Amino acid sequence: MKKELLMGTALVSTLGAASIAEAVTASMSGNHQTGMEFDSPNGGTDTNAQINDNNFTVSLSETTDGGMTISSSFKVMDENTKEDYDAGFTLAFTDGSKLDVLNAGNASGSHAVSIPGSAGAEGVANTSTNSAPTGLDFATGSTAFGIEYHTAADFLADGLKASISISTDSGAAAVSTYRTDSHVAIGATYVTDLGDSSVTIGGGYSATDGSRDGTMPNDDTAGMHAGISAVTGDLTVAVGFADGSVAGTSDNGSDEYTAEVVKAGVKYVSGDLTFNVGFASGEADDHALGGSDGDDDSQDVTSASVSYAVASGVTAILGYTSTSSTDEGAGTDDGSAWYIGANMSF
Repeated sequence: MKKELLMGTALVSTLGAASIAEAVTASMSGNHQTGMEFDSPNGGTDTNAQINDNNFTVSLSETTDGGMTISSSFKVMDENTKEDYDAGFTLAFTDGSKLDVLNAGNASGSHAVSIPGSAGAEGVANTSTNSAPTGLDFATGSTAFGIEYHTAADFLADGLKASISISTDSGAAAVSTYRTDSHVAIGATYVTDLGDSSVTIGGGYSATDGSRDGTMPNDDTAGMHAGISAVTGDLTVAVGFADGSVAGTSDNGSDEYTAEVVKAGVKYVSGDLTFNVGFASGEADDHALGGSDGDDDSQDVTSASVSYAVASGVTAILGYTSTSSTDEGAGTDDGSAWYIGANMSF
């Protein structure tokens, strides 16, 4: 019996040592943000609520003998979405290029220029039938069965990086709700110096095919975006534009619309204080699949925030957002919202 126990202990120790030696490298990061939102819709009842945004991410990576790095990750998120295990694998090659495999996303969306806006978690609730987008990447759909290839830095020219992505469908039968079957997209980002400023130019194009049982869309999703950002010392100024058509993304999953978005924003850092101001204007002409054009939907969103670095990893945030909207040409869901809270990151 004693020999069996000794052998068992030796086996467990050996397996444990082997698992440690062969384990991939893991790192953890995340944040905990919580605060109060005060929502004041025009013609409605003022409300307030606690807003939480909690994320815990585990990143895994290992490098092969040939120098290629294989990485993936999973995330445990806030109370509304418990976890996100959808990340695929990223293969980073020795020449600086990368290949994302499974849930790779859309290459056009990967190169959307970041436009400053409020750092708070406030917002005015909008009716579900309002199709007007306010993001540059509103026409960048994809499926889980896809890949995205990223070139190395200085591709073809100093400061240029590019991506291409494709995805295919799952083979499931189309139902009454529109479903994305496949996509192809390209995108690029160019960074250069212009005097005392660092200038970033980004853009992309995406085309998506979809299907549903019954009425087919007149046009599948397709769209482009372009933006430019300039950083001069502590000041960042950025503008962007997007245009496209989208099928199957309205409140009932069966409409299509054409839309355009204009965004602009400014960020200024002064010591421990960061000031953000942003504006987004979106318009959409939505209608039933195969139907005729309807009246326009619109959203105009103005936001601003002040963030203060209280300590390392701890930031206090005061944010404000004002929204003006129309749905089918009629004014609705105007109002404003405040947010006060703090974010702790690690």
